[in-house]
Amino acid sequence: MSIQRTKCLSTKLTEEEYTELEGAAGELTLGTWARDMLLRAARQRTAGSVVLAEVLALRTILLNLQFAQAAGDAITAERMHQLIERADQSRFTRAAERLAEALAKAER
Repeated sequence: MSIQRTKCLSTKLTEEEYTELEGAAGELTLGTWARDMLLRAARQRTAGSVVLAEVLALRTILLNLQFAQAAGDAITAERMHQLIERADQSRFTRAAERLAEALAKAER
């Protein structure tokens, strides 16, 4: 059973661009290939956001551990769980903020 698609997205291309995309599509129809590429790009960005969120959480934990060690604080299992929980709670918000900052800088 095929999926019924009801939305349309189009763009204008030069003759050279169109020929280039036809070559990239290979045996697929240009529409099928373009849809696959657009969806892949959108999903990769989402995956990149998750990776950034995890890296930021790890950074937060590492910096908090270093500051605690420099201050002579004992790092107990309970303290580690608190650091991890706090980093996990804010990771996606912080990643979205960082991405928004980067996009704003790129648009300037």
